[in-house]
Amino acid sequence: MAKVSITQINSGIDRSENQQRNLKALGLTMHTTVELEATPQVKGMLAKVQHLVRVVEK
Repeated sequence: MAKVSITQINSGIDRSENQQRNLKALGLTMHTTVELEATPQVKGMLAKVQHLVRVVEK
């Protein structure tokens, strides 16, 4: 399965509870990068916070 590299570029402060939980579930904090498998679940979470993160497919 493909991998994606995800970097949080904007703050989750003053965002909905759902968006904050998605960032936490993805393992993100400000300006950190994580590499995850591109599963349908991860893609769904990324769709909810796409304005807060930068995604690079590998």
